[in-house]
Amino acid sequence: MAVKKKEAVPGGRQAAYTARNRAALIKAGQRVLAEIGPQATIEQLVEYAEVSPTTIYKYFENKEVLFAEAFNQSWESWIEWSNQVTSPGERLERVLDTGRKLFWVKEHDPLFAKILHNTLKDQALATRAVLGEGSRVFKELAKAGDLKFEDFDKRIHLWAHIYAGILIGVYVTETLSPKDAETAFGIGLSVWGISEAKANKLIARPLAFASSK
Repeated sequence: MAVKKKEAVPGGRQAAYTARNRAALIKAGQRVLAEIGPQATIEQLVEYAEVSPTTIYKYFENKEVLFAEAFNQSWESWIEWSNQVTSPGERLERVLDTGRKLFWVKEHDPLFAKILHNTLKDQALATRAVLGEGSRVFKELAKAGDLKFEDFDKRIHLWAHIYAGILIGVYVTETLSPKDAETAFGIGLSVWGISEAKANKLIARPLAFASSK
């Protein structure tokens, strides 16, 4: 019996072409965020991307949408990389380790550190970044009894502002060292009903990183 040939997936090549172009523009957007910041003009973005403005608007509604996606992908890439190596412990400990690792970006990913310096000047953006995937994870921890669940919505918003403020202190104003940030992080955990003694134990855990980023 003859084997029926697989039909080509309609739009397969076009989809791959689109994905490649979007990825290239996002990479350019990340470089612009690192070197200039989100206030960069479309002309500056065009220069870094080496494309016409028409090409950018073909894939993104505007430069703000492109920058938002560039920032989100940088954030998610860091989280994914930093979790390649983890210290043993319960889920709460490992989740908080992930949050603490963001204080040490300069030592492992200079490009992302520059992006944080330029983009976290917008505290609303910083807060939204914290409230993203983190909100879901913290709700699961609270439901499991690892964190205080009562008034969860108020607690997560307060926590987002605390954590964003710490990141701003490390990367924007540079008034906090990573160790200072760890201390502030431990104090902020009281929002979740975590005692001072337990918080000190949590932030004393050694952080494990992969060898390179």
